[in-house]
Amino acid sequence: MAKQYSRRNLDFMLKEVLHVEELTKYPYFQDYTLEMFDMVLDTAEDIAEKTMRPAYISSDRNQPELINGQVKVHPAVKDYFKAMGDSGMIGAMFAYEHGGQQLPAIIGAGSELIRGAAHNSFVMFTGLTSGSSHLIFSFGSDELKEKFASRMITGEWSGSMCLTEPQAGSSLSDVITTASPQSDGTFKIKGQKVFISAGDHDVTDNIIHLVLARIEGAPLGTKGISLFVVPKFRDNNDGVFNIDNDVISTGIYHKMGQKATPAMHLTFGDKDNTVGYLVGEPNKGLNYMFQMMNEARLGVGMGGTYISSAAYYASLEYAKERPQGRKLNNKNLEEPQTFIINHPDVKRMLLFQKAVVEGSLGLLLECYYWQDMITALGKGSEKAQPYQLMLDLMTTVAKTYPAEMGIRSVNEGLQVFGGYGYTEDFPLEQMARDVRIMSIYEGTTGIHSLTLLGRGITASNGKAAQLLFNKIIKTIHLASTYNDLKPYSEKLEAELLRLQSTTSHLLSIAAKGDNEVFLADANLYMEFFSIVTIAWIWLKQAIVAKNVLITQNVEGEELSFYESKIHTMKYFYHYELIKTLSLSTRLTDTELLTVGDEISITF
Repeated sequence: MAKQYSRRNLDFMLKEVLHVEELTKYPYFQDYTLEMFDMVLDTAEDIAEKTMRPAYISSDRNQPELINGQVKVHPAVKDYFKAMGDSGMIGAMFAYEHGGQQLPAIIGAGSELIRGAAHNSFVMFTGLTSGSSHLIFSFGSDELKEKFASRMITGEWSGSMCLTEPQAGSSLSDVITTASPQSDGTFKIKGQKVFISAGDHDVTDNIIHLVLARIEGAPLGTKGISLFVVPKFRDNNDGVFNIDNDVISTGIYHKMGQKATPAMHLTFGDKDNTVGYLVGEPNKGLNYMFQMMNEARLGVGMGGTYISSAAYYASLEYAKERPQGRKLNNKNLEEPQTFIINHPDVKRMLLFQKAVVEGSLGLLLECYYWQDMITALGKGSEKAQPYQLMLDLMTTVAKTYPAEMGIRSVNEGLQVFGGYGYTEDFPLEQMARDVRIMSIYEGTTGIHSLTLLGRGITASNGKAAQLLFNKIIKTIHLASTYNDLKPYSEKLEAELLRLQSTTSHLLSIAAKGDNEVFLADANLYMEFFSIVTIAWIWLKQAIVAKNVLITQNVEGEELSFYESKIHTMKYFYHYELIKTLSLSTRLTDTELLTVGDEISITF
């Protein structure tokens, strides 16, 4: 199988663009060195090579089964989960006091890229366990931390998040699962949850579910939702967890992709015997869950990135080996066929894939770096506030762009393969199925677009957007000092002004109180905003590459690497950034085609 990610590019982003070694100057990360960061990434590669890549296809063909109330998954999942637990990787980003290693989140993200490119479905098991245990450590009592979370980060137990219900979908204000208080301080849980990833399996002896439910008498809407720890098995008061907690696997959803991870329909309290433990305070469950959801949103963005990365490198390898036709100016049929990578349209498709993969990764690592700076400076501190504002604003973008463009990127890979890409002889057909869910996980593109325009841009009187725009302007000014990059700094400056002008126009509509019109094309605004942001990420990379080419005598593969960075930046500006013109035209158009009850779409 072709390589599925570029360690050279990952090192470039971590060390040359974002300078992760600077994090070790802060007390929280002072125990680390660059060499130790490399060791973490090497460990991820070792786990990927031994337990993940070999099972990628077989776990898709032999998907989980629900047999006599128990879900059986591919045996390689257990090998992977054990390797992650033994290496300490499940809770590596947690604080020392919680049994973690205080590893920077950005290095954890690099590890996830490596593992996810090898097997995107397996990553779900550890990602959900890490996220749910972190939530318990953040908001749970000492008893919950000791009893549950401490056994999750070691890999002894796993975790899941249970939000969605059959009647509610993304509308969490309509959650109806109930929690009835008991005399011992616990709660009886009753209800159903659907689409619960890794909600049941035979990988670990216990599964710890984090369940949103309403305590009897709680207010309607999101203000009345509480969070509960609901184990699959509860203890017998002697520390042995062998009592069935009445969590029933009602069924498995047969999915289009990511088949190695079961998506469950779970029923709680069918026999009125499901016990839950309240996390934190009543009616604050959704606030707590947002921590895990935001972490998961960056993870979904990374998912779109590492699947499209694997598809890109498979496409690149195939294009270099597949002879077909001759160059368009060559009419001599007696000459041998050329490899398809020499055809301009195939180069265009490969450049598009590379631009999406490396642009998306750059944006995500930027967000993870901000997250580390918040940790280093102290969450809630004045110094950390700018990073928190930008992270809150950009999380929805960092989820959406890699997910949506990851789908397009993998589809371009299918085009490179032609008919072979549609067959099981090559991995692209599986990757195309796997990546499709990323624009739906943790909120659809439409929901995140509404969040960006409706709340993110206006939050804190627009301070977050202004902080981001100031960072982009600084990059523009730096790029303008290089003659070769100056035309591109000018292009980005013009598009940033166009984005600001379009935003002002939309906000003027919002000021009139017409939210229907204001948010009607929020998805187009998300696309516009994302393109400008990725153009900034690419210009940052081009500056670093240009500086190396000027100051260092690089040659061979290193020369090609840096030149390719600049060439791909140019591709993005000439092929992708120009799309903002049509987007801004639509966003400022006064003709309303989707607003109003009188509009008919029937024929």
